[in-house]
Amino acid sequence: MYIAMSKFSKILTFLKPRLSWKYILVSLVILGVSGYGIKQYAFPSTDGLETSEIKRGEVEEVYVLTGSVKADEYAQLTYPTSGKIAWVGVLVGNEVKKGQYLAKLDTTTLNSTFETAKSALRVAEAELQKVHDDVKNHASDETYTQKDARTTAEGAKDQAYEAFKVAEYNLKNSTLVAPFAGIVTTVTNPFAGVNIIATQTQVELINPTTIYFEVLADQTEVTTLSVGQKMRIELDADSDKDLAGVIEHISYSPKAGEVGTVYAVKIRFTDIADGGITLRYGMTGDSVLVLQEKENVLYTPPDFIKSDDKGDYLLTGNRGLKKLYVEVGLEGEEKVEVKGEGIAEGLTIYD
Repeated sequence: MYIAMSKFSKILTFLKPRLSWKYILVSLVILGVSGYGIKQYAFPSTDGLETSEIKRGEVEEVYVLTGSVKADEYAQLTYPTSGKIAWVGVLVGNEVKKGQYLAKLDTTTLNSTFETAKSALRVAEAELQKVHDDVKNHASDETYTQKDARTTAEGAKDQAYEAFKVAEYNLKNSTLVAPFAGIVTTVTNPFAGVNIIATQTQVELINPTTIYFEVLADQTEVTTLSVGQKMRIELDADSDKDLAGVIEHISYSPKAGEVGTVYAVKIRFTDIADGGITLRYGMTGDSVLVLQEKENVLYTPPDFIKSDDKGDYLLTGNRGLKKLYVEVGLEGEEKVEVKGEGIAEGLTIYD
């Protein structure tokens, strides 16, 4: 017995120096990973899985079109010619009446151009009258020289008249006038003495009572719409509040400048006063047409519904390992009706 133990001790003594800490560490890591794998296999984790529950309520099948707020009476006012601003009579936010003066250009140069054009027109008319007097009795035997003089004088008179009309138009429109009653939304140059160019918008004006919501429907969508249909409008500026509207007009011709064949649909707001939203020109959002709706039904978010060869199912049970096959009913954007055995309100489901 003593001899046997002594040999065993020698064997341990021989192995001990060779069992370095590196081998021990690797062994522990292998054992740890193996244990983790066993644990994962035996007890699947729900980490990374989204959960929801079956709820009861209303489900809507809707038709959604994106659009923006516009107005029947909206104007960007510009001067027909460049010049220097003489005065500005309004500020942003001012309410104005139809025909009210808003701003004016300095008319010194414009008036001079107008008077010069008027004088040139009188001269051209006098010259033409003189030529007509010279050829008055030569209608049947008018010479080439006479005809040339007459046509030259007539052309000069026509050019002088056009120049006069342009100068008259520029002078007359040197004052910006409100084309309708509304609110000033933009004054580009609110100070006198500023030089402006003809193509630049100087004043923007809108009549808030004429605001509407416009959407574009392509040729496959527009056939489902009709004048008088009620719509729900959800603005991006306040997605928690909905406004009611009704389709007022559907264009008979495609809208120019758009990709594809699309038609403008005008939706008139019917409850602006009660909506609690201050509408602004250009606000974007969605118009929603309810095609079908059901109340007091069981529903789930659409992303939680899976399918295989057997049909549609939900992941339920412990850690989502059980397939619960369901019948899908009315389908909405955010809610889908589900029916079938085992479906109950409050049931936890997994994605």
